[in-house]
Amino acid sequence: MSKILVVDDMQAELELICQYLTKAGYTTLTASNGEEALNKARENQPDAIVTDWMMPVMGGLELCRHLKKQPETANIPIVACTVKNRDVDRIWAIKQGVEVYLTKPYTAEQLVSAIEEVIG
Repeated sequence: MSKILVVDDMQAELELICQYLTKAGYTTLTASNGEEALNKARENQPDAIVTDWMMPVMGGLELCRHLKKQPETANIPIVACTVKNRDVDRIWAIKQGVEVYLTKPYTAEQLVSAIEEVIG
């Protein structure tokens, strides 16, 4: 069973993403900001990370930069889930190591499909 780290500062969004992923058969871990997620990624080595972009302490963009610079987390695929939907945001995210960029709102099917795409 694949383990997914879900990162979002909004509790309701965190619970919804976990519900979608659990229903699809994934195990989930959670973090409420990028700094917490960085520590959990190192400790738990998830199969993928789903992260919000705008969060306090450390946002998703900074989280991606840190993850991709460290050998133990560099190969963990990242799915961004954000309200930012401009092309420039999407391009910048891809340059930071994001494999799939979802804009909110999205469906359970879109999220599960994104995870399946990055995990293979």
